[in-house]
Amino acid sequence: MSDIIQLLPDHVANQIAAGEVVQRPASVVKELLENAIDAGANNIKLLLKDAGKTLIQVIDNGKGMSATDARMSFERHATSKIKKAEDLFNLCTKGFRGEALASIAAIAHVELKTKQENEELGTCIKIEGSKIINQDFVSTSKGTSLAVKNLFYNIPARRNFLKSDTVETRHIIDEFQRVALAHPSISFLLHHNNNEVYHLKSSNLRKRIVSIFGAKMNEKLVPINEQTDILSIEGFVAKPEFSKRKRGEQFFFVNDRFIKSSYLNHAVVNAFDGLLEQGAHPSYFLYLSVPANTIDINIHPTKTEIKFDNEKALYAMLRATVKHSLGQYNVAPVLDFSRDANLDTPYHFNKNTTTATTPKITVDPNFNPFKQETEKPISNSFNTPKKTESWEALYTSTAFDVEEKQEVLFDTSQEVKTQKTFQIQRKYLLSSIKSGAVLINQSLAHQRILYEEFLESITVKEANSQQLLFPVKISFSSSEIEMIYTIKTELENAGFSFDEFTKDSVTIKGIPLSVTESKITIVLEELLNNIDLEVPDASFSHFDIMAKSFAKTLSIKTGTQLSEKEQETLVNDLFSCKEPSISPFGKSTFKTLTLKEIDNLFNS
Repeated sequence: MSDIIQLLPDHVANQIAAGEVVQRPASVVKELLENAIDAGANNIKLLLKDAGKTLIQVIDNGKGMSATDARMSFERHATSKIKKAEDLFNLCTKGFRGEALASIAAIAHVELKTKQENEELGTCIKIEGSKIINQDFVSTSKGTSLAVKNLFYNIPARRNFLKSDTVETRHIIDEFQRVALAHPSISFLLHHNNNEVYHLKSSNLRKRIVSIFGAKMNEKLVPINEQTDILSIEGFVAKPEFSKRKRGEQFFFVNDRFIKSSYLNHAVVNAFDGLLEQGAHPSYFLYLSVPANTIDINIHPTKTEIKFDNEKALYAMLRATVKHSLGQYNVAPVLDFSRDANLDTPYHFNKNTTTATTPKITVDPNFNPFKQETEKPISNSFNTPKKTESWEALYTSTAFDVEEKQEVLFDTSQEVKTQKTFQIQRKYLLSSIKSGAVLINQSLAHQRILYEEFLESITVKEANSQQLLFPVKISFSSSEIEMIYTIKTELENAGFSFDEFTKDSVTIKGIPLSVTESKITIVLEELLNNIDLEVPDASFSHFDIMAKSFAKTLSIKTGTQLSEKEQETLVNDLFSCKEPSISPFGKSTFKTLTLKEIDNLFNS
């Protein structure tokens, strides 16, 4: 029997390694930025074209490389960071595995220009698919410029798996922000398709956070600072009233390296116990410094997950530090959470000059407890429902032909709209039908209704827009402004009207009819969050994700009390939809119970 095991060719091995190191353009950005920082640069430029698919170029003013080092940097397992295995447990640099440039060069066209300060000429190397095409001397400035062109040009299957430019740009900006936040003393510049997205000057940590996330972030920050023998913590958390429905602005850095840790995140959330609404997430920018030999950062290819020697001690210290800062800056009480402030003794109280006054008691001599009051009708929660927002404002039409569709759905000629509906726990609507009963989830049902209305108005009809009396200016981070501008046409088709775009704000002068002025920010934030989650690419266009996002944000929520008229309208509108049985996200909007199923509940 012949031998079948053989060594892989170098170019194939490099492509396989590239699958671990380079998942998308953002992976290349991360590696190149970290290399520039390790080179001692204090000024770094990142240039992109087509979300990095056409060009990713990083230019730095670091120490540069010699001709030999420039050539060696593209070899596998070539690194200047470690010399022996023990060095892996005492790392103070970003890159160390020696695979990044070799992997990138295996799947792209790469051009490297580099020069050391004491050299007259630098080195230029061009590589295509791991093959060195040319190496020559070149006149260039001190530092390194590395351009990566046509990523995945020789692996079309991998290139086809990339998301839209909007999503890939978002991932790149995420990596850029993480590196920039970890090194506020370094100047960073980001250009995408010749448009300046970020120009971050050398500054302190607070200014760096504000320059990335907008001027309004400054008022939200509560400083954190704690020094111990095993851990140093500094940074900021956002005040509880500025918590968000998404986890976007949550950053942990350990020894200036961005990490993800659900365990440490739980410690921070625990410190906010009792201060956040249900479903809200705190924002934080926390920098932990620990001895390099107490962590292992070589457990994950992307190096975003690390292992601590004593996680439990770090958890306790982090939780206590955040909780203390929230109390120290009067964000939360720290001594007695159940104390009644009205019972506190005023500071100006003087027992020698002040005496307590006896309270006066007044009695109504005409009061008769046995007298029956007939003037005022007795009211209860059933005949005096809580006032809610106008239901009609959520719909553009109230006349629907529901008879035929209900016969198909319930196999009955009895119409749901003619039946009395009951609201259960402000979450479900119960209605009787000929074959039994139908139970409707009010929130999911309303999502389906709004989704079809938005989708129709965006794609078929000309979207109706209500002009605002006073334009609304909303602050966003530069990356969010870039994303909004990218989908500006789709938003205008949905009914939005824009007046002005700046680097950190957008002015809106018109909104869709179904959106109230108070919900503009919420609607746009949820939309951006959904785009971050890559939902757009799972469907046919941005129109679909917009309709889904708007429907989810604007739908009535569990806990909303509905009047009989609102219940009736909701049921009628649901069964006028094209797909009434499922929500836009694939969940059932209603369930039917046959009479036999109900009988079985009592016969078992």
